[in-house]
Amino acid sequence: MVDVVIIGAGPAGLTAAIYALRAGLNTTICEKNIYGGQTSIIEYIENYPGFKKISGVDFSTSLYEQVTNLGGKFVFSDVVGLDLDGDEKCVRTSSGEEICSKTVIIANGLKRRFLGCEGENEFHGKGVSYCATCDGAFFKDKSVIIVGGGNTAIEDALYLSNICQDVKIVVRKDKCRAEKILVDSAEKKENIQFLFKSNITKICGNETVTSVIISTDGKESELNTDAVFIAIGYEPDNKIYEGKIKMNEMGYFEADETCKTNISGVYVAGDCRVKPLRQIVTAASDGAVCGNAAAAYVNLRK
Repeated sequence: MVDVVIIGAGPAGLTAAIYALRAGLNTTICEKNIYGGQTSIIEYIENYPGFKKISGVDFSTSLYEQVTNLGGKFVFSDVVGLDLDGDEKCVRTSSGEEICSKTVIIANGLKRRFLGCEGENEFHGKGVSYCATCDGAFFKDKSVIIVGGGNTAIEDALYLSNICQDVKIVVRKDKCRAEKILVDSAEKKENIQFLFKSNITKICGNETVTSVIISTDGKESELNTDAVFIAIGYEPDNKIYEGKIKMNEMGYFEADETCKTNISGVYVAGDCRVKPLRQIVTAASDGAVCGNAAAAYVNLRK
């Protein structure tokens, strides 16, 4: 049995691991994708204290190396089941491994929202993408569309504007909700165009994407494009915990300021929980609180 299992290796989970390991806890981190979470696919981070500018890959790698240097063990597998009641918690993974622990920290972040229009699934990987930094290079000198008005969408548009011939940003409302500094930067780019009060109703193509049907103020038109990058936000990925951990109506975990849930010895950190601001720095803050709380919980039961 280990002292703590951490589910998720984004900034929240990795920071929790750092604090747990420094407190002397035997720590295992489960991650279904890659360490760093959504941070690993951000081109540059410019709002984390202490860094004027750092790539998402470098930031994620530094956190990962810090955890491994402290002795953290990683299991790269999806969590498919768990028992949280009682003093002994059990986490089961898709690889068949069962990990028993004294405490559990859930830091599984969020999952991307889908557009839900006709053609989205059909052309996924054939011109429909959810990651500009992953797939942008495939569309060098071509025309692309970004869907969304938040920070991720505008950051994606700025990144693609350096690669693609022209970038159109489809925004459902009459203005962007992204930070002003990002919007100002996008407006200065000659090859970026905003399309407000607009929605994509259909993605069209043959073997790959060739156009979209766009509705603007109720009027539909066809717009040629080589790719559609969907960046309309995230939603909780907490279904596996339904009926076990208390959540709000939106599916986010409910926890107090110590990140403690309704189950003794179970904590939640980062974007997966109810909170007013979801940023890398607040995820790391939650992770530190959870790692410290887990250590106190284990020490009281020795």
